[in-house]
Amino acid sequence: MGFVRRDGRSPDKMRRVRLVRGYIKHAEGSALIEVGDTRVVCTASVEDKVPPFLKGQGKGWITAEYSMLPRSTHTRTVREVTRGRPSGRSLEIQRFIGRSLRAVVDLEALGEKTIWIDCDVLQADGGTRTASITGAFIALYDALGYLRKTGSIRSDPVKDFLAAVSVGIYRGVPILDLDYEEDAEAEVDMNVVMTGRGAFVEIQGTAEHSPFDREALDSMLGLACKGVRELVAFQRRVIGEK
Repeated sequence: MGFVRRDGRSPDKMRRVRLVRGYIKHAEGSALIEVGDTRVVCTASVEDKVPPFLKGQGKGWITAEYSMLPRSTHTRTVREVTRGRPSGRSLEIQRFIGRSLRAVVDLEALGEKTIWIDCDVLQADGGTRTASITGAFIALYDALGYLRKTGSIRSDPVKDFLAAVSVGIYRGVPILDLDYEEDAEAEVDMNVVMTGRGAFVEIQGTAEHSPFDREALDSMLGLACKGVRELVAFQRRVIGEK
């Protein structure tokens, strides 16, 4: 019998993914994404201006903010607004989300507009940043569709699909889509962002206890490719595109 995880999954199996499109009434694009017990609300809001460093260049910008609700985890976390500043973790993740989304959008076709992506974690059980990217792509896609429908932009700026997944080494075995307990105990933890065509956008990988070799890296990347293919196929079904 092969290695079986605590929730009964095989090493190469994703958790159940669910997405509610248009979850927030007032946003130009939004989605509630669930990956296992992780739940994130993603919204895309359009602003008719760009940051000062882009002014007059005829192209747009996509940026992100990320936060976790106080009881998204086992114990209450103080709101970052109460502390007066975002944590280093939140800053790192929101930059990660923004970089990833900009990789698949033609910013010149967007014109001098900024799209704000907000990812708010309702419940965390591992993979909040990767779920945020996967859900945020749908919110962004719908916001850009709204801009085309209203005549604010002429062409479709989306160059490719985008999704992200976690992989790691857990009890010596490469696994796909880590939950919280697996992530906390993993020997290696890695987040992989890829396009629909299979190109890598970003890879974040860390050996938590001891270094890992090339064979382990290749195994994890193979699992990540499988997971992203499944997520992109899911995204295509959600938006009704073959």
